[in-house]
Amino acid sequence: MMRCFVHGILVCILLAGCRQEMASQPSYRPLQASSFFPDGRSARPLVTGTVARGQRPVSGKRPIGKGDWVRVGALAGALPHHPLDAAVFTAGWTFYVDAFPMEITQQLLERGRERFNIYCAVCHDRAGTGRGMIVERGFTPPPSYHTDFSRGLKLRGINIKLPQAPVGYYFEVITRGFGAMPTYADQLPVKDRWAIIAYIRALQLSQNATLADVPSDNERQRLLKIRDVQP
Repeated sequence: MMRCFVHGILVCILLAGCRQEMASQPSYRPLQASSFFPDGRSARPLVTGTVARGQRPVSGKRPIGKGDWVRVGALAGALPHHPLDAAVFTAGWTFYVDAFPMEITQQLLERGRERFNIYCAVCHDRAGTGRGMIVERGFTPPPSYHTDFSRGLKLRGINIKLPQAPVGYYFEVITRGFGAMPTYADQLPVKDRWAIIAYIRALQLSQNATLADVPSDNERQRLLKIRDVQP
């Protein structure tokens, strides 16, 4: 009896000394710093070119085709102060797409407005004039969507205002960032980026819209009543 008791105590002692490696494996907590990686981050960025299963690579650009040279000439004629010569295009220029890859619906615009007010309005403000709350506190002001020229296209010799900039240009800026604006590819899925761009187009359209642009008689009457009661 005593021998069994002693053996039981020895087994308990031995079990207490066992160490399960999986229970205490070395791992990082979210956002914990790391001395192993050169950038000091334990959370590793996606490998360049990574595409989620079932998702196609998406870009706001398209390669130049033979028929595009007609468009080059048209742009050069429309912008005499900033001619587009062959040297610009042979240096690796690609055209931005100028059409949305999906149908523009009310639901898409509502989604775009929601995402815009969350991620963009802090700098661009809710009207897109570039006077957001962060700008009022000293951050670099972004251009107005309605009156300013595209800074990125200007670097390529194209002097064009943002309302006329192709939608693919907006997509590339949201995806890759530009100037003081960081990339939003991690925060915004592809569809949300296009939704925001669609809403920006709606904001731009609203700046010069007239009552005749309102499709519904009921809506026109409602707007007239609002106008009449305003001081």
